[in-house]
Amino acid sequence: QGSNTVITQICADALGLPLDRFQLKSADTAITPDAGKTSASRQTFVTGKAAEKAGRALREQILRFANVSDRATLALDGVSIFIREGDAARRIDLSELKADAAGLVFVAQETYDPPTLPLDAKGQGKPYAVYGYGAQLAELEVDLKLGTVKLIKITAAHDVGKAINPVLVEGQIEGGIAQGIGMALMEEYIPGRTENLHDYLIPTIGDVPPVEHILVEVPDPEGPFGAKGLGEHVLIPTAPAILNAIRHATGVLVTKVPATPSRIRAAIRDKEARR
Repeated sequence: QGSNTVITQICADALGLPLDRFQLKSADTAITPDAGKTSASRQTFVTGKAAEKAGRALREQILRFANVSDRATLALDGVSIFIREGDAARRIDLSELKADAAGLVFVAQETYDPPTLPLDAKGQGKPYAVYGYGAQLAELEVDLKLGTVKLIKITAAHDVGKAINPVLVEGQIEGGIAQGIGMALMEEYIPGRTENLHDYLIPTIGDVPPVEHILVEVPDPEGPFGAKGLGEHVLIPTAPAILNAIRHATGVLVTKVPATPSRIRAAIRDKEARR
C-alpha cells in the first residue's frame, strides 16, 4: 500500500535529512511495540504521526547538542553530522560520542494515540480521529441484448489531507477501484462450486478503464503534515457508482452484486414484462 515509503518520507521531512539516509525496520515484534492492526486507513495518519514526532524529537536533540536554532540545516556523511546555520558550520563526529547498548548516539522514541472518545448510550462520540471523503463517477456502456458491461472511464476525487507521495496516492486509488470493479461486476463466491480463480473471476488490467485522479488536499490539523489515510474510502464508492451508471444506461437497478450479464438481462426482462 506504500505506507513504508510514506512513513519514512514523513520522518525524513521532520528530521530534515534526505530520504536515502533512512533505513526502515518495520513489522518486527522484537523491536517495535504493539500498535494494533494495519487497517481502517490508519497507517499514514497514526504511524506517520508517530514517525513525524520521532523525527522532530531527534532533530531537537541534535540541534540542542549543537546549540543552534531550529533554522539550522543537517547533513549526514558517514559517522559525521554537519550542521549549518547562516554562515556558521559545525561538524559532529558521532564516533567520538558515547553510544548506548545498541550503538546509537542520538535516539528518539515517540508514540501517537489518536484523540478518540467512546460512544455513549445514545451512540454519540468520536470513535475515529479523522475521516476521509471521496466521490467517484463511472462511465460505461451496456449491451442490452447480452447484458455485458464495458467500462469507459472512472473519475475519482478523494480528500487526502496532504498528498505525501502523489504517485502512491494515485496507485492506491487505482488499486481500490480495481477491487471495486471486481465487487461490482465479477467476483462471486458460490459455496460448494467456487474452488479456483477460473470460477472466481477477479479483474485484470484489461478490465480497468482509464482513471482520472482528482486529489483534494484539505490539510487535517491532527495528521502528519496535514495528511489523512486513503484506504477504504477508495474502494467503497466504486461499486455504487458502477451500479448507478448501469441503472442510468438501462433504466433497471441491479440489487445484488456482482452485476453479472445474467442478472442485468433478468432485470431488463422484468422491466419489459411490466410494460
